[in-house]
Amino acid sequence: MTKLIIQIPCFNEAETLGGTVRELPRSIPGVDRIEVLVVDDGSTDGTAEVARSLGVDHVVRHPSNQGLARAFATGLEASVDRGADLIVNTDADNQYCAADIPKLVEPILDGRAEIVVGARPIGRIAHFSWIKKLLQRIGSWVVRTASGTTVEDAPSGFRALSREAAMRLHILSDYTYTLETIIQAGHKGIPVVSVPVRVNRPTRRSRLIRSVPSYLQKSALTIFRIFITYKPFRFFGLLGAAFFLIGVLVGVRYLYYVSIGEGAGHVQSVVFANLLMVIGFLVLVVAVLADLIAMNRKLIESLHWRMSRLEEQGRGARAGAGETEPGSLRPIVSRSEPDQRGPAELGRRSG
Repeated sequence: MTKLIIQIPCFNEAETLGGTVRELPRSIPGVDRIEVLVVDDGSTDGTAEVARSLGVDHVVRHPSNQGLARAFATGLEASVDRGADLIVNTDADNQYCAADIPKLVEPILDGRAEIVVGARPIGRIAHFSWIKKLLQRIGSWVVRTASGTTVEDAPSGFRALSREAAMRLHILSDYTYTLETIIQAGHKGIPVVSVPVRVNRPTRRSRLIRSVPSYLQKSALTIFRIFITYKPFRFFGLLGAAFFLIGVLVGVRYLYYVSIGEGAGHVQSVVFANLLMVIGFLVLVVAVLADLIAMNRKLIESLHWRMSRLEEQGRGARAGAGETEPGSLRPIVSRSEPDQRGPAELGRRSG
């Protein structure tokens, strides 16, 4: 039985959540069961209560606001813990057309991808300013270059993930998950594809992009941080080689002046060349150490994934024996409250 969980990260979305939940599909070809999980990221407007009144299947709460990236990560862990084979992430402000969810999960069901990102028609979205459209294109190009993927709309939060992909991703950023997960997927060899999706009229202003300079700064730092994390030897190696090469060139310049009898006036070049070459050598040493640390991180991630698989097998064995693990319905996430079921499941609402 294929189970899909649609997760909705929320922060003070009591007014818009109802419209989002009501438009979610009740059946999808190839999917046997659909459930909805709301991640309340420390809302103060009663978002969790609204979610329960709408009859969503799961509500997970952060006691305080931790940001969109943390809410997304909590949703993934909670969905995996609840047995999701497929996970779809959508926004609570009903930005994305829920009728396109079947298009998101189709490549995963067909075995063509593990992550599917919805590509919005950026050029045709009337409420996007020209600067926002330009930033979307530039950001997507940078992410494609850094990740080696062909994702057309990297900042899109409308995406589907297989269970395996969700278990292999580790969110490090506190700001946004959209760019980081694509770069991670590219470096981990997780197949990623894009599918065209539609958008609805805006119901409120974006909370993520409060100002263009701030968004650019945070996005650039996220990409830079993830690139260093997954390609440390390339970054530090090129940097060290550049310093060392400049030092050699300065040294060659000094030798040239020595050969023509003018070396006495360029002694400072020797000091500068030595300084640059020492810095280059030290940065190359850092590159080697960073690469060893990266290898250790990969081993830890592999162990984490294997432990998660073993826990799954253990739960399956206990379930087959008619046993129930205490607390097994609770997501393995920090600072989150236990799951609370809504008054009805989606299947009952559709029936």
